[in-house]
Amino acid sequence: MASEEASLRALESLMTEFFHDCTTNERKREIEELLNNFAQQVGAWRFCLYFLSSTRNDYVMMYSLTVFENLINKMWLGVPSQDKMEIRSCLPKLLLAHHKTLPYFIRNKLCKVIVDIGRQDWPMFYHDFFTNILQLIQSPVTTPLGLIMLKTTSEELACPREDLSVARKEELRKLLLDQVQTVLGLLTGILETVWDKHSVTAATPPPSPTSGESGDLLSNLLQSPNSAKLLNQPIPILDVESEYVCSLALECLAHLFSWIPLSASITPSLLTTIFHFARFGCDTRARKMASVNGSSQNCVLGQERGRLGVLAMSCINELMSKNCVPMEFEEYLLRMFQQTFYLLQKITKDNNAHTVKSRLEELDESYIEKFTDFLRLFVSVHLRRIESYSQFPVVEFLTLLFKYTFHQPTHEGYFSCLDIWTLFLDYLTSKIKSRLGDKEAVLNRYEDALVLLLTEVLNRIQFRYNQAQLEELDDETLDDDQTEWQRYLRQSLEVVAKVMELLPTHAFSTLFPVLQDNLEVYLGLQQFVVTSGSGHRLNITAENDCRRLHCSLRDLSSLLQAVGRLAEYFIGDVFAARFNDALTVVERLVKVTLYGSQIKLYNIETAVPSVLKPDLIDVHAQSLAALQAYSHWLAQYCSEAHRQNTQQFVTLISTTMDAITPLISTKVQDKLLLSACHLLVSLATTVRPVFLISIPAVQKVFNRITDASAQRLVDKAQVLVCRALSNTLLLPWPNLPESEQQWPLRSINHTSLISALSRDYRNLKPSAAAPQRKVPLDDTKVIIHQTLSVLEDIVENISGESTKSRQICYQSLQESVQVSLALFPAFIHQSDVTDEMLSFFLTLFRGLRVQMGVPFTEQIIQTFLNMFTREQLAESILHEGSTGCRVVEKFLKILQVVVQEPGQVFKPFLPSIIALCMEQVYPIIAERPSPDVKAELFELLFRTLHHNWRYFFKSTILASVQRGIAEEQMENEPQFSAIMQAFGQSFLQPDIHLFKQNLFYLETLNTKQKLYHKKIFRTTMLFQFVNVLLQVLVHKSHDLLQEEIGIAIYNMASVDFDGFFAAFLPEFLTSCDGVDANQKNVLGRNFKMDRDLPSFTQNVHRLVNDLRYYRLCNDSLPPGTVKL
Repeated sequence: MASEEASLRALESLMTEFFHDCTTNERKREIEELLNNFAQQVGAWRFCLYFLSSTRNDYVMMYSLTVFENLINKMWLGVPSQDKMEIRSCLPKLLLAHHKTLPYFIRNKLCKVIVDIGRQDWPMFYHDFFTNILQLIQSPVTTPLGLIMLKTTSEELACPREDLSVARKEELRKLLLDQVQTVLGLLTGILETVWDKHSVTAATPPPSPTSGESGDLLSNLLQSPNSAKLLNQPIPILDVESEYVCSLALECLAHLFSWIPLSASITPSLLTTIFHFARFGCDTRARKMASVNGSSQNCVLGQERGRLGVLAMSCINELMSKNCVPMEFEEYLLRMFQQTFYLLQKITKDNNAHTVKSRLEELDESYIEKFTDFLRLFVSVHLRRIESYSQFPVVEFLTLLFKYTFHQPTHEGYFSCLDIWTLFLDYLTSKIKSRLGDKEAVLNRYEDALVLLLTEVLNRIQFRYNQAQLEELDDETLDDDQTEWQRYLRQSLEVVAKVMELLPTHAFSTLFPVLQDNLEVYLGLQQFVVTSGSGHRLNITAENDCRRLHCSLRDLSSLLQAVGRLAEYFIGDVFAARFNDALTVVERLVKVTLYGSQIKLYNIETAVPSVLKPDLIDVHAQSLAALQAYSHWLAQYCSEAHRQNTQQFVTLISTTMDAITPLISTKVQDKLLLSACHLLVSLATTVRPVFLISIPAVQKVFNRITDASAQRLVDKAQVLVCRALSNTLLLPWPNLPESEQQWPLRSINHTSLISALSRDYRNLKPSAAAPQRKVPLDDTKVIIHQTLSVLEDIVENISGESTKSRQICYQSLQESVQVSLALFPAFIHQSDVTDEMLSFFLTLFRGLRVQMGVPFTEQIIQTFLNMFTREQLAESILHEGSTGCRVVEKFLKILQVVVQEPGQVFKPFLPSIIALCMEQVYPIIAERPSPDVKAELFELLFRTLHHNWRYFFKSTILASVQRGIAEEQMENEPQFSAIMQAFGQSFLQPDIHLFKQNLFYLETLNTKQKLYHKKIFRTTMLFQFVNVLLQVLVHKSHDLLQEEIGIAIYNMASVDFDGFFAAFLPEFLTSCDGVDANQKNVLGRNFKMDRDLPSFTQNVHRLVNDLRYYRLCNDSLPPGTVKL
């Protein structure tokens, strides 16, 4: 090796070249290789030590530290002990000498390298590692450095990465826990000293007449006047150095709190001190001073002070997030809450000069976030614990939370606070459900707060009260399938609904008048409608009027959604009690929908068409959707009305139909058309009035849909309307005996409906007279798509219904099904058509296989099995992309339904289904990395085993009585072995979803059928599977499934623990490469012979961790090292 000086110069120029803009990637690779080779040389660290002390080049220092890091973490075992001693002594000296001048990222990296040595050698070979850190902290000159070392130690040693053995990890944690009390004491001392030193010099301002800080609420919260006085001290002004030390100390505490248990080491004085610093976050004076004085240093100071508050809140939140609180710590918690609510009061204190919102705007955004996190943790984790303390005023807390919520400066902040209210409402609801006796007491205590919350949330969603903020919300861009405005509205309505659940009467009486006001405006529009040449026009043109109308319509739309959201609170047990309220709502909704359809507001001309037209369409659509939400209420009313036969109910339904019918047209906008269709489906499916079919409006829809000359609706609407008409004829009427269901008549009507819908489709069937299709291919595809989408939906919606409904359905469909089967072979090479046909057949198999009858079902299966040859499968999977794969997946899904069918009917197909899977599909997909088709294939194999266990294992009654004497007979063994081998192979592939699914299937077969106990599995496969699963853990390829894999290994091993401990484990260790005989012995000894699940899986994970660790150590030894 060249001289140190020359090497340093060469390295500096290489580094400069490497990071230069003009250096090519090729050259960068060369330099990288050169540097890697240099680092691998024995003794390279000596050069790096010289480089570190002699260069000012950041890149060179970083490179040198990386060499040390690599040496310590990967090669430390092979370093001679003399060299280790030298490194342990030189690096800390280097740090002490240069820590003030080094750039912070180099200094931090050097600290980490020293901590890495401690991780390996403390306390045995590096006994003063931790003592040195404590000394650094105690000496004022090096306090910051000591704190950085302490934080790094906490990060690297408390939860170390896996390049340590389990025993060493446990030892380090214990060593650190022994130091916790000392460390916390030191940190408390540092923070207290800084605070006290600066508090003395802070000038106390005279009490101002407006600062009534020690009001009633405060004395309620803080029992001792002393602590209130303490917290009222003015906040000291710190110099930059103290600020820096405090921020480091708070960072250390936050990290320590993340892993140390709650215990007496966390003293009251430490907590009080942290709260003192939390006050920095809500101190707006510092920020104001900074902006007034204008100097950049002052600005930085203001930000830094805010940051101290953020760090202190982080510490508090770390403690708050621990759910397991020892008894002796509960009092501390109470004290913490009291002090935080003092801060909350400080933030939301309102006096004339300063509104709450502008104060919140002045605070650091991160501080507000941390504070909101605190409140969330308080409500979700600790409220049940604290509510019982008489000295904790929950109602006053809610008052503060209310102010805090509704003065949030950002939408995100407001959303987060609404989440907290949702948690609180959930807490109240579950509390009431678990202790019904107290319901009144609980509600009385919180009633005022809840009513206030409801009113304010409702005001927040209305433009009338909150226009400026609502106009900022984006209603265009979708994020997670909703716009910002939709999310805002949805979250607000969830709060409204939860209050409604607790206080139904209050909620209704708050919401309904507001809805009524906006409805008056909407219903009053009729007087402004004038007839113009081209149609109707809304005669409102003044800009201000248009704006007011826009706001009112937006509010009406939101309030309609609110009323719809509350529908569930009028049904069930409370139907009778709240009947009048619900009837009022439904009558209003019916009136509004009819009004909109009659005066055709959706087609009206307006002065601002880009704004008002969408508003009018939206209100109309929302009124239909709100009415649809009451369909369950209407259904309950229907069964009550059936007993009394009230005209009122008939009128409601027929008027609703009058509102729907005009909208089922191609001239109506999709949004409105689909709302009308969904309402029609709900009437036909959920409400099911007997007289529905005889209403003229319904017959009008019937005629429109079956009229071949009428223009077809958009696909989605066509499907919905056909579903509604079919359900009207097929679904049994509630509360009527079978004899009054009029099935014969309904059956005739249904047949004619389906006949009309499938007319063009049935004409496609090649007949003897006209074997050639005359229709062009594209038109044929359109007919197939349009017909099958409608028929498939009809079958899907009837699949769970009574036998009679399904019988009628199949009778009507029979001819279309036969046509589909006849057409299928002609389209086998058109994967898009095959996909739709198989979807249809899959739905038929799921819903109507009994009605189709055995002979025809067999014919269908046989047709499919004949069509899907090896070549056809390969073409679909390999050459037709995702559609081809979807076709094969649908086919396998149909077979899944077949193999699950109980009884003997389809058993003859099992051999050919298994052969298709194992000899045709599996070879095509086994080696493909793509997950396509695999999940469906393995589900089919699983269902085949699960539902046809006796096809493989002939269990006789006698054998099960003499369990243990007679072993079960095995049949079709080659097929069973092939299936198991396929499962085993799937565990060697990277796809984690498939791995998880297949592991679940094996475990299910074991739970239900005792798979692991079967002789064939136990003797030839068991330990192969255990071996594969252990290798997967060692290679960390499916780390997310560690727990599931551990349990599966246990379940397999528990079949034969003796064999596992005596034969498998020694054999597994013998076959492990990369570890020596001694290490294998240690691994074997450490695997205790525990037979309970938790201990066994812990042993498995210990074995895997230590095996990886030994391999890492052995890889790091220099070549030719002799291991004793």
